[in-house]
Amino acid sequence: MRNQRNSREPDRNAEPGDGPQFSDKVVFINRCAKVVKGGRRFSFSALVVSGDRSGRVGFGFGKANEVSDAIKKATESAKKELQTVAIREHTIPHETYGEFGGGKVLLKPASPGTGIIAGGGVRAVLEAAGVKDVLAKSLGSKNHANVVKATLTALVKLRHRDSIYRARGKKLPEQQAI
Repeated sequence: MRNQRNSREPDRNAEPGDGPQFSDKVVFINRCAKVVKGGRRFSFSALVVSGDRSGRVGFGFGKANEVSDAIKKATESAKKELQTVAIREHTIPHETYGEFGGGKVLLKPASPGTGIIAGGGVRAVLEAAGVKDVLAKSLGSKNHANVVKATLTALVKLRHRDSIYRARGKKLPEQQAI
């Protein structure tokens, strides 16, 4: 079984041609206590981001009475909800802004070698998507779930230049000169 907490460790059970290699990152684990006659009963919820590091990323939320079960459920949910993201040369094609609830995220492309200038849930989503150079700012709410969802909203808005030209029925400037 793969170590869920360390996304940099390779999957030992997978063969090289076994399909896409996913990286899973636990963003947040919440402990909830229910007071009963004999004391407290704890349950856990986990927020996990999963991606193939080449443009597909998703998040999942799982609840269980044990931490490991909650992480397992969240990971399975994340892999079912993958979304494709437009990436250009290890960065994003243009500046974008995403909102979800009170969470607001601003993403800007960065030059090669800059790295991921982001924290928490934003960093986890960008790493799982395969973005290597980006500047990010989380505005508004610090709720982990809303920040992750806002980051995904911002990434889904991204489009490559050629797809925008194609949608408008125009040719790229390089193709017009020929």
